[in-house]
This record gives sequence, structure tokens and C-alpha cells, in this order.
Amino acid sequence: MDATAKPDRPVDLVHLARHTLGNRDLEREVLRLFVRQSAVYLGRLRNARTAGEMRVAAHTIKGSARGIGAWRIAELANLFEEAAAEGATMDDAALADLAAAIEAANDYIHTVLSD
Repeated sequence: MDATAKPDRPVDLVHLARHTLGNRDLEREVLRLFVRQSAVYLGRLRNARTAGEMRVAAHTIKGSARGIGAWRIAELANLFEEAAAEGATMDDAALADLAAAIEAANDYIHTVLSD
């Protein structure tokens, strides 16, 4: 699946399964890592004082999101990365959108992990 596809769920588990070769234990570990990492890097993005800090945080979120098939998060993080590359900033509404997308994905991940 590519980044333009819009699955009904915030995480594309088929995409994740392809990247983990169907290893369920590895899938679960990758999802746990995403939950932890997304919180850390969203905090870094919120606290970024320079375009470089914003770019690194956004790039990390984008890469992690793509790894698990969280396409909406990747798309939103990419906007931050592009803005940082141009020396621009993002408004609070954009940050709120990204935070909401991460929260939705993490909520979904928690349900997947509890099964």
C-alpha cells in the first residue's frame, strides 16, 4: 500500500505484516516501539526551537509511521518536515491534527496489543 491509500484504520496491519514477514511477535514489538517513540518525538516537535529540531522530530515521526502503515500520521509529519526545510513554522492547529492522529493510532494499537 502506498501513502496515498486511505485504510479505514489508523494503522495498516497488512503493510506491517509484510514488513515483519508475518512475525506476530515482531509486529507487536514494532507497535509498542511506535507508541513509545511517537510520544517522545511529538514532545520534541512541540518543544522544537529551531527548524532543524522540527525537521528531525517530524522526520522521525514520519519514518516510524510509514513503517507501521500509519499513513495519515506520515502525511501530517511530512508537512512539518517540509515546512522546516523551508524555514517556516506550523500553526497550533496542524500540531493538534498530528497529535490527534497519533492518539488515534496509539489507541488502535492498544486494542491490537490487548487481543
